Amino acid sequence: MPDPTGPANADELRRYLESMIADMAPGDLPDLLGKLTRTGAADQSLPPAPRLRKEKLEQTVVFRVRVDLDGARPPIWRRLDLRSDISLLDVHRALQAAFGWLDYHLYRFALGGSPFHPRSELFLCPYDVEEGEDPGTPVADVRLDETLHEPGDVLRYVYDYGDSWELTLRVESVHDASDTTPPAWCVGGRRAAPPEDCGGLTDAESLSTVLDDPTHFDIDEVNAEFSNPIAQLLDAGVDARLIELLYRLEPGRHSADLVARAARLVTPPTPVTTAQLDADLRPYLWFLQRARDHGFDLTSAGYLKPADVVAASEVLPSMHFWIGTKNREVQCAPLLEFRESLQRIKLLRKHKGCLLATRMAQSIADDPDALADYLAAALLPDGMDRFTTEATLLLVFFAATADPDDELPLETIAELLTDLDWRQPNRAPLRHSALYRLDSGAYELMQNVSAPVRGIKNVKVSPTAIDIARRALSR
Repeated sequence: MPDPTGPANADELRRYLESMIADMAPGDLPDLLGKLTRTGAADQSLPPAPRLRKEKLEQTVVFRVRVDLDGARPPIWRRLDLRSDISLLDVHRALQAAFGWLDYHLYRFALGGSPFHPRSELFLCPYDVEEGEDPGTPVADVRLDETLHEPGDVLRYVYDYGDSWELTLRVESVHDASDTTPPAWCVGGRRAAPPEDCGGLTDAESLSTVLDDPTHFDIDEVNAEFSNPIAQLLDAGVDARLIELLYRLEPGRHSADLVARAARLVTPPTPVTTAQLDADLRPYLWFLQRARDHGFDLTSAGYLKPADVVAASEVLPSMHFWIGTKNREVQCAPLLEFRESLQRIKLLRKHKGCLLATRMAQSIADDPDALADYLAAALLPDGMDRFTTEATLLLVFFAATADPDDELPLETIAELLTDLDWRQPNRAPLRHSALYRLDSGAYELMQNVSAPVRGIKNVKVSPTAIDIARRALSR
């Protein structure tokens, strides 16, 4: 078949193709069309966007950044001091507070051009990452000093793809940072920002129809929001997934309780003694020590033998008020679930009809503090599905901010999950029973390191439950 490349001149190319088609057999035409289509598509494709991301700075500094709302007349702007080691997710939260927005919509950052230009390097919000339509890096994985280094450097941001609030962040100066430097602080600004969902208004005349006072700007209001205890969780080393969740929930019906609990989480915890850990972790220690020293012979069906079921039921809080006989594991759901959870987190393993301690279990079977660390690390692993992650984060957060013997507010946690749009299959509000058997085993753990409570679905958290929950949230 003839080569479909020919003269560049349009007329010459047309004549060339006509003569080539006239000489072709009928079966050759589809092949020619395919080659021409592939050639045209290749000519129109764009090269990949350049990598504009910078190397992290060796020392933490403070960027003084002027942030302008593009197209605003008169200008609407804020001047912020931003610590260089915060993530773009934290910058997003600072911008939301500085402009009085509520984090209801999608957003993204960009280097090299506008946030929708194909040649810009993009940093995407979680939803955009999940959708996968645009190439880019998650905002939580990028530090501010990977986008800005020195005066004149520019980072672009857009919030709400409908109203399209585009902001330009430009470094004005760079300053030294100290251990007490806050992640973000407002040092200046002018005029009120457009409110949420007002249709993209940016000029003063239009804004006067939706704002009581378009000239209003109160720096103390902005910095009060920056001082929000939820914002302080970042410096406390709290799991970023929880911080994001609390920001999403803060405007809702349980706002005051969430903020108060966040404040409690950043205060130093009450130390838990080794004796207390040893007492509260007795169910775990009992299983690990028995599995290490003798192992558990299993029935032919793979269950614990009756004598071991009786012995285990005596040390497991969730079995204390269990109704019925306690000598068959298959009829003792709390015990069966607990034993299977130890296998799931790789502390027990089955081998040739026996239940044995893993190497990790052998190393921590006599060390309550190390066991507490291990259980905390196993509570919130990466890779869980979204519902399990969010439900576990909230359950652990409420446990971590409880006082000893407080009952876990499961109804409140279910309401918060409903506010996040998790519902039953019939779209009814989520029930607290959804927390009983999370794949993370969070409820089960809290139940079995706390004293027995009549009614197997009640938990009054012990000092050890609070301590493990705090450890789990410190990443």
